[in-house]
Parts: sequence; C-alpha cells; structure tokens
Amino acid sequence: VQLVESGGGSVQAGGSLTLSCVASEYAPYMGWFRQSSDQVRVGVARIAGDRTTDYSDSVKGRFTIPKDNAKKTLYLRMTDLKPEDPAMYFCAAGRMWSAPPMTSSDFRDWGQGTQVTVSS
Repeated sequence: VQLVESGGGSVQAGGSLTLSCVASEYAPYMGWFRQSSDQVRVGVARIAGDRTTDYSDSVKGRFTIPKDNAKKTLYLRMTDLKPEDPAMYFCAAGRMWSAPPMTSSDFRDWGQGTQVTVSS
C-alpha cells in the first residue's frame, strides 16, 4: 500500500490541525506515528477494520482518527495542540492489531511524513 500524507503545518499552541493520508488501496488497519528529532518513532493512534480505535495516553482526549474507506483516506484530527506535539507525523498501514501499545513492527507500509510545528 502506498500512503501519502498531507496537512502538516505550523499552528499556535491550543490550536487545531487535521492531517490526511490517502492510501493507494483499501487498508483495514491503519495508524499514525510521530517522530521528533533524536527520538524514536512512537505510536499516536490506530484504527482497526471494525473501527476499534486506540490512542496513546499523550493524545487521548485531544486527537481522533477518523477514516473514510470510500475515499481510502485516514485522518488525524488534532486539537488543543501542545508544545510536546511537534514532530514528523507518519501514516502507516498495518499487518495486524496487537495488544497495546501500538508499535511500528505492527505496520508494513509507511508514508513519507508530514511536519507539524507548534508555536507558543
């Protein structure tokens, strides 16, 4: 599956931003990861084929991961952005849902990433 992210940009702290990820084909299990400079890639949110979702504790209550299967598009709606949220955000299509926390080894295909910055 080929994945193309968009929607990154700069936003003030407390603001909102929505990322999009268009897939080349239907992928039932998808997720978002983020990676800051000098940090490992960490899971942010994921959604299964049955619409089950899972969020990291750091974004729970602020981010949501809607998915439009007809458009083969995954979204990451981010609200109340905080200084710890800036990173390169990556979309991924997975192999299988595993017990939390989500890990990069659960995912097979990756997008090129889109940058999110937050100014105070």
